[in-house]
Amino acid sequence: MNPMYITFGIYLIAVLLIGLAAYFSTRNFDDYILGGRSLGSFVTAMSAGASDMSGWLLMGLPGAVYLSGMSESWIAIGLVVGAYFNWRLVAGRLRVHTEFNNNALTLPDYFYHRFGAQGQAMKVISAAIILFFFTIYCASGIVAGARLFQSLFDISYTQAMWLGAGATIAYTFIGGFLAVSWTDTIQATLMIFALILTPIMVYLALGGADEMSAAIQAAAQSTGKKYGSLMAGTTFIGIVSTAAWGLGYFGQPHILARFMAAESVKSLDNARRIGMTWMVLCLAGAVAVGYFGIAYFGKNTADAAVMGDNPERIFIALTTLLFNPWIAGVILSAILAAVMSTLSCQLLVCSSAITEDFYKGFLRPNAPQNELVWVGRVMVLAVAVIAILIAADPESKVLGLVSYAWAGFGAAFGPVVILSLFWKRMTSAGALAGMIAGAAVVVAWKPLTGSSLYEIVPGFIVCALTVVGVSLAGKAPVKEVQQRFEQADAAFKKAA
Repeated sequence: MNPMYITFGIYLIAVLLIGLAAYFSTRNFDDYILGGRSLGSFVTAMSAGASDMSGWLLMGLPGAVYLSGMSESWIAIGLVVGAYFNWRLVAGRLRVHTEFNNNALTLPDYFYHRFGAQGQAMKVISAAIILFFFTIYCASGIVAGARLFQSLFDISYTQAMWLGAGATIAYTFIGGFLAVSWTDTIQATLMIFALILTPIMVYLALGGADEMSAAIQAAAQSTGKKYGSLMAGTTFIGIVSTAAWGLGYFGQPHILARFMAAESVKSLDNARRIGMTWMVLCLAGAVAVGYFGIAYFGKNTADAAVMGDNPERIFIALTTLLFNPWIAGVILSAILAAVMSTLSCQLLVCSSAITEDFYKGFLRPNAPQNELVWVGRVMVLAVAVIAILIAADPESKVLGLVSYAWAGFGAAFGPVVILSLFWKRMTSAGALAGMIAGAAVVVAWKPLTGSSLYEIVPGFIVCALTVVGVSLAGKAPVKEVQQRFEQADAAFKKAA
C-alpha cells in the first residue's frame, strides 16, 4: 500500500479519536460551543491560528505568489498587522465584555445583551449574516479538501468532496468546541512543520541561493514578470486591496470565539506571543513555497505538469516530487489539517448561531442543555450539506470564495466589535445600521461599480461611519447599558 495513504489514514483516525474524547468531556451547551471557557494560552493561540489559516494558506497564497510573484505577499503583510492589532485591541476586552453581558456564548448573543432589550433585531440580523457568509466560507474549505483528495487518490471531484468533508463533519458533530480546539493544536503543529520544511527542500533541490536566483531571473525573462518586487505588476489599488485583508480579523466570528473561550485575560498575553510567532512563520513559509516554486518549475519544466494547470496545487506538486512518500503523507496531511481546522470552526459557529440565537432565542427559551447540544449537532450536519452543494462546482477557486466571505465578516462585524468594546455611547440602532450597511456594500460593490478595489475597504469604512453617525443622531443608550459597559471596562483594566 502507498505510504501516503497510511499516514493520511493514521491522521484521520487520530482526529476522530480526539472527537470521541471531547464527546465525553462535553456536559452542556456551554461546553459544546465554547469549551466551558477553559482554554489555556497554548491551545488558544494554536486554535486561533489554525482556525484562521484555512486551505488558502497552503493552496491559495502559494499559488498566487507562484503566478504573480512577491507582490501577492501584501496579503501576508496585511494579515500579520491585522492579527496583531486584533490580539492587542479586541482579545482581552471581548473576553471580559462577553462575560459581563450575560456570559454570551456567541457574537449575536453578545450584541443582543451589550445593547439591552433593543438588541433583539441585531441578534437575528447578525446571526443571518453569519449563516450567509460562513456557508460560503465552509464551501471554500470543502473545495480545498476535495482538491487534495482528488489529486492524491485519483478519484472524481464529487467523491473527493464527500471524503474530504466527512471526517471534519464527524469530529465536529461528536465533540464540539473541545474537539475542534484540541485538533486545531495538532493541525497547527502540522502546518508549521510543512511550511518550514518544504521551502528548505526546494532550496536544497535547486542547489543553493545562486542557482535559485538564476532560475527566477530566467523565469522572469521568459514571462516578462518581475517576480522579486513587492511593487511590480500591481497598482496602488492592488496593494491596498491585498493589504486590507488584515481588516477582516476584527469581525471573524470563528477567531473571536477563541478569545471568548480563553480561561483568563492574562492567558491571552502569552497566547498572542505564541500565535503571532506561529502566524509569521507560516505565512513566510507559504510565500516562500510559491516564490521558490517559480525557480523550481522554471528549471524543471517537465515537472510542472504535476500541477495540472492549476497554480493552487503548487504545494501538493512540490511535496510529492521532493519528499519520501512517508514524509510526503505527513506534509500533505497539513493541507487537510488547514482545511479541517477552519471548516470545523465555521461549522460550529454556524451551528451555535442557529441553536443559541434562533432555536433557544425564539423557539425554546427553556430548552434543557442536552436538547441544545443535540440541536447543535444536527445543525452542524445541515450547514455542512448546504456548503457541499455550493462547493459542487469543480471550477470553484479557494481564494475567491475565502476573500468574499472574509470581506463580508470584516465589513459587517469589524467596526461594530471594535466600537462596542471602546465606546459606551454606541447605540443598538447604530450597530444594526452599520452591520447591514457593511454587509450590503460587500455584496453590491463589485456588481455595481466593477471596481477592482477589494470590497472589504469600502464596506469597513461605510460600516464604521454608519455606526458613529446613527449612534450620535439618536438617544444615548439607557443607563443600565452604560453602567454594564463601565463595569466590564473596569474589570478588563484590572485584569490586564
